[in-house]
Amino acid sequence: QVQLVESGGGLVQAGGSLRLSCAATGSIFSINTMAWYRQAPGKQRELVAVITSGGNTHYPDSMKGRFTISRDNAKNTVYLQMNGLKPEDTAVYYCNANVLSGSSWGLHWGQGTQVTVSS
Repeated sequence: QVQLVESGGGLVQAGGSLRLSCAATGSIFSINTMAWYRQAPGKQRELVAVITSGGNTHYPDSMKGRFTISRDNAKNTVYLQMNGLKPEDTAVYYCNANVLSGSSWGLHWGQGTQVTVSS
């Protein structure tokens, strides 16, 4: 059983910063990619950032500049540093991870953490 638990969300004023964390626990042999997504009300879930086990990162063009993804492999944890937050960043932020548990790989999702940016 693998679980991903996000934390660090909350209410912040425009221009502020937040750091989200996502810890993977359970029967984990290895984790490949880890990623952050977000879903705003009435919109589709969208990719924010991806990081490989080796630390290579990818950001969609719309996310470059204000978001930084990082991870601590020893803690099976991925982070998302968000700076210069805007009201349009308001969303539920989800992490996922491609995890080797037992003899198979599987994509696991967290339950999400709410980020609200006030103007």
